[in-house]
Amino acid sequence: MNRSTSFSALGTSMVAHVILLGGLTFIHFELNDKLPDIVLETVFDDERQQEEFTKPLETDTEIAETQNFIAGGAVSTAVGGSGAPAVAQQKVETSESLQEVEFDVQASVRDVVGENMLGDDLGMGEVNGEVGAMVEGYGAALSRMTQELIRMMRSEKVMAVWLFDESNSMKDDQAEIAQKFHKIYEELGIQSRKDASLKDREEVLLTSICSFGKSVRELTKKSTTDVNEIRAAIDKIPVDESGDENMYGAILEVIKEFGAKARSQKRRLVIIVVSDESPSDAGDTNLNDYGQIEQAIQACEKAKAPVYCMGREAIFGYPFARIQWKDPVYQLNHWVWINRGPETAYPEALQWDGLHARHDSSPSGFGPYSQVRLCKETGGVYFMLPGEEENIVGKPAAIEARKFQALAMKEYEPLLLSRRDYEEQRARSEFRTGVWEVIKNLNPHWDNKLNMRTWHFSVEAEDFQKEGGQEFEKASYAMGQLNKAIALMDKIRPLRAKEDSQRWRAAYDLINSQCLAYRVRLFQYLLTLDDHASSGRKPKDPKHNRWDIHYNGKHMVPSDEQFDRIKKGFKIKESKSEYLALLDSEMQKADEAFDAVAKEHAGTPWAGRAMWDKSRRYGFRFDSTFWDPRYAEVGKRIKVPKF
Repeated sequence: MNRSTSFSALGTSMVAHVILLGGLTFIHFELNDKLPDIVLETVFDDERQQEEFTKPLETDTEIAETQNFIAGGAVSTAVGGSGAPAVAQQKVETSESLQEVEFDVQASVRDVVGENMLGDDLGMGEVNGEVGAMVEGYGAALSRMTQELIRMMRSEKVMAVWLFDESNSMKDDQAEIAQKFHKIYEELGIQSRKDASLKDREEVLLTSICSFGKSVRELTKKSTTDVNEIRAAIDKIPVDESGDENMYGAILEVIKEFGAKARSQKRRLVIIVVSDESPSDAGDTNLNDYGQIEQAIQACEKAKAPVYCMGREAIFGYPFARIQWKDPVYQLNHWVWINRGPETAYPEALQWDGLHARHDSSPSGFGPYSQVRLCKETGGVYFMLPGEEENIVGKPAAIEARKFQALAMKEYEPLLLSRRDYEEQRARSEFRTGVWEVIKNLNPHWDNKLNMRTWHFSVEAEDFQKEGGQEFEKASYAMGQLNKAIALMDKIRPLRAKEDSQRWRAAYDLINSQCLAYRVRLFQYLLTLDDHASSGRKPKDPKHNRWDIHYNGKHMVPSDEQFDRIKKGFKIKESKSEYLALLDSEMQKADEAFDAVAKEHAGTPWAGRAMWDKSRRYGFRFDSTFWDPRYAEVGKRIKVPKF
């Protein structure tokens, strides 16, 4: 009885905050531009719903007897994008084999050249590289890399430097590449014997293997053509325990170390990066740090060194993904944050799921911004590997099953400007600035008060009272922030029709629908806390030692006691039925907004995310569970690697 009375007073205080803050919707406000840097914390929690993704290892090691050439600088509609032309115009007369031809050719990933043309020089005139090439695995990526090397080798000798990420998560990838590396040299050998411009030249291609983490290591004593030596070097790649992947610093070191050597030997320097994460020095998570992208681009342009990347798909509008790691001591599952995006210079989606920082790994359909920009500007290619990774958690099944439509995605390509230019362009638009303000002010990585607890509540009533009270305060604060966000979205709504970017219109539409839905969910979250505290429930299973909150597909109807507190304390004129009708109206409005996103932006990540968010519905329930106390040993007896 005392517990119920105690929490009822707390519930009354909560309702006062909610209704008072609701009035802020109509108050003009200013947003603060001075935000702190992201503090990234590794989170280990007992995942409640775990989906498994498996993909058989590609075992095809067949050597290609012919080469289908794809000219560099082609634009793939499925991955990446730019505000500038992806292929520089080249005068046809620069290619001797095409002197008599007077038509322009726009190459794509579907354009191929037959074996009968292997002896013709296709030229080396591209300035902008290819922003995305979808490949089915490392075997396909290596074969495509062979084509790129052959294209360059027909006009000059090449020095290729491979840069492998030393992160723990890359060990399986490195083993697969080492197994298949012979393909690239055997295919090169076959084509060199057939190609009149190559067969009489010695050591037209030299290779060096390097790795990077916090610093750079050279793993081959000198540039070589020996495949066995190359394999042995890949096998020696260490794991950098620092967790840093300073890719751009590594590229600057490679230019410094190998640039002069390549020039002295009259070779073209080519850099090939293999990494499954966004670089630590990319500046993806810090508004005050542009990273080293532009320095690396300038150095590569000066050295005339194209950069090719083999990497993964970026997370939709979010810098982070989570991977599953099982500790070797207790065999407990842990979920650890890694950098994997976003696909744009800065996030163009909410970093919040309405209760806490996003835990999903929704695919974006594009590669990470910084790596794709690097490849494009230096004349290389970003090879986007398949997204079926067994240790990545949080890929919504509804989104994963949806294959983004290439033609639809063409309208939503990221703008691959430098971050400084991107900021300046965004600042010139009141509409885009407004959307960005909402993203900033609802970012739980910068405002911890937006992170509410949804798991590991105590089963002890007194402790739950304390924990519940803390979450009430945070939820009330979050409600106020949402009211401000919705007010700003309403203010800039008339500007949407004038916005010429389909991508920014999609960002507005999705964020607006999410804010409407999250406001209803927050109220439901508060009711669920109040109801659970008042009920005095105990776990049915005596082994259970925690309460977790789950979505249950149904919204909670306030009890007569709860509604009487609201009505009496704040002079609500509506009856209970009228008030519940108003709540139903708000939910319907949010659902209609989600449906509009799915229709307007069909075949894109925005539509997939909208349908997934809608499917979670609005209500919650408390379920008891067992939390293994050995998780408390994390950081003590259990050492978690940095990925």
